[in-house]
Amino acid sequence: MKEILREIGMIARALDSISNIEFKEYDLARGQYLYLVRIVENPGIIQEKLAEMIKVDRTTAARAVKKLEINGFIEKKNDEQNQKIKKLFPTEKGEQVNHFIRRENDHSDKVALAGLSDQEVASLYNLLQRVRKNIEKDWEYVKKGNKRDY
Repeated sequence: MKEILREIGMIARALDSISNIEFKEYDLARGQYLYLVRIVENPGIIQEKLAEMIKVDRTTAARAVKKLEINGFIEKKNDEQNQKIKKLFPTEKGEQVNHFIRRENDHSDKVALAGLSDQEVASLYNLLQRVRKNIEKDWEYVKKGNKRDY
């Protein structure tokens, strides 16, 4: 079997490294762009759901959200029904930076998928979604403190 997950990992790390370098001028620290994009796409999301979307633990998400808030990219607002619930919203600064992030993402997509037909792109997308769903089961299992049986 080919080292498929290794290839996926190399692609992800290369794209993440490029993004971190290019987004540094906007005062976005390592990986924070991932959180900002999801908050822009889902205004009013709660931190726990955000962590679940990005597939990180709550502590990691909390640190990233705190930095985004300190740097003025997002703001927390109390839920109207339950004051203990904090909802996350992008600020105007966050919205503006998101436009640059989207342009970078579109460019990276174009570069990564160069030479692939529309059908190949659709197949790749569908296959990767299936792989992600398979992995999510183990992620949920291990996240709850369980150990996988190899």
